[in-house]
Amino acid sequence: MDEQFFFKKLNTLFTSKEIFDFLSSLELMSDTMASGALRRISEVEVNDGGLKNPGVLENEVFRALCFQFEFESSKLSNSGLLNALQALIKLRIDPQSTLMARLLSESEKRLGKGQLTAENLCALGESLLELESPSCATLEQIVNHMQEKDIEKWSPREIVMAYEILQVTVREGKEYQNLLNRLNSVTLPAVSQLSPNFASVILHSLVVLCQTQAIALVTALCKHSVKHVLHFTDYELVNVLEAFLYFGHREQIFTEALETHVPKSILTMHPQTVCKVMQYCCKKTILSKPIFDAVAEVFIFHADRLTTDQIAEYIIPFGTLNYLPPSASSLFRKLETVLHTRLSHFQPHTLLNLLHSCVLIQRYPLNFLPKIFSPYFLQKLQAQPPGLNRVATSQLTQLFLTVNLECPFYEGPKLLPKYQVKAFPVPHSSRDMHLLKRVKTGLLYLLKKRIYFASDVSTPYFYAVDIEIKLDEEGFVLPVAQCEEVHKRIAVCVDGQSRFCANSHNLLGEEAIKQRHLQLLGYEVVQIPFFEIESIENCRKMAEYLHKKIFTHTYG
Repeated sequence: MDEQFFFKKLNTLFTSKEIFDFLSSLELMSDTMASGALRRISEVEVNDGGLKNPGVLENEVFRALCFQFEFESSKLSNSGLLNALQALIKLRIDPQSTLMARLLSESEKRLGKGQLTAENLCALGESLLELESPSCATLEQIVNHMQEKDIEKWSPREIVMAYEILQVTVREGKEYQNLLNRLNSVTLPAVSQLSPNFASVILHSLVVLCQTQAIALVTALCKHSVKHVLHFTDYELVNVLEAFLYFGHREQIFTEALETHVPKSILTMHPQTVCKVMQYCCKKTILSKPIFDAVAEVFIFHADRLTTDQIAEYIIPFGTLNYLPPSASSLFRKLETVLHTRLSHFQPHTLLNLLHSCVLIQRYPLNFLPKIFSPYFLQKLQAQPPGLNRVATSQLTQLFLTVNLECPFYEGPKLLPKYQVKAFPVPHSSRDMHLLKRVKTGLLYLLKKRIYFASDVSTPYFYAVDIEIKLDEEGFVLPVAQCEEVHKRIAVCVDGQSRFCANSHNLLGEEAIKQRHLQLLGYEVVQIPFFEIESIENCRKMAEYLHKKIFTHTYG
């Protein structure tokens, strides 16, 4: 039978019985046709759960095909040999069987003699990667032969396969950066032709292979991914999000595409994919209300199906980005129910992170604080890496301070002084030094002398204040060194862009709780946000703005 007609007919058959009946009607077929038949059987009989009908492997037509491949392996064409190998691996044939051993041995023999084309190399590499423990020596040989090929003429499938093989060989400590540089260069002009799957695989490979220097390729792939957000599988979307996070990339239109896709698909999304979306938003400080509202709704109805880590990853970004969704009361009621039921299942650091994120948005986990402040829990926290480090002790201290300031009726155990930090850490990135300098210059113009305000002031209450000004009872400014007759302290918070969610005027949770606590501690808090002063042109106008903002009672 003509090969073209054979494959056309084969692709119209959708059960193994139909395929076997069709094969039985033929007197002769080439090895390419026979391997194509095995491949078609694997396509109709294998799904994500494995082999649908193990009885297929006992069929006499199937056994006859395998017999031919086993005893005539040396006579097969390259494509017949490698297609058969791929199909049999997919059908879960035992890699230790004589059939598989002969096909693998014959493939390796031809590889050693340099008889395989680029397409053959990729097919063999793909087959080896499907095996649980591929021979790294053989994969290395494939890579070495790839380096000799003209990769400029490769198809997207061959490029993708090369990246996947390199992932494994580089993990073994082998260096192939020259080949990677060539691959990266060849892939760049081909990006627009890549399918969603290929784009996702290459981005994942670039992460695994630490290709931070391939900026042009990464940027092109990230932009190309925007078109495919609606078409990615869960696994592919996770790969793409991990690449965006690893390479520090952000695309507004990618976020917009996620905002369209996630709310519509969230009920069918795997929880781990939702976690990755929330992690992406959290790390990039993207407050996407459509996504957060959808996540809140799905949590209310499906929280019982989530692992404890997934529960934390769903909820923590709400606190980090200082956002309460419309369904906040139901959301936190559900969280409390889940915590009551599964509190002992949470890892200590996961539980601390979760409860700390709640207080950032004024949701107080009072029923669970006795456990958090108990010596037993603190010992567990110390024992689990990273132990009682600065982050953990700062979170414990902030929980303790929140209870004292915002929940004075709490009468449970308190946090012992030895677990409290003396001052909360101030990340360097949270201070906009240029903005702070402009504000200080404006204040100097207004107050005439530097003695009337202090910057970067450590308070007795763990927080540092950007600028502090002291007033007496009549509202006159006092020298900052003076401690007597201080009637009012003004905390000036110079809030640069890094203290807000991206492209938003919404303060991050850490900054919101700080300003709330300073107020409760007796400070008059004056916020100087970047978006109010970035357009102020000169020192005189800045002084006028600060006069109006800080000294409202004397302005005009």
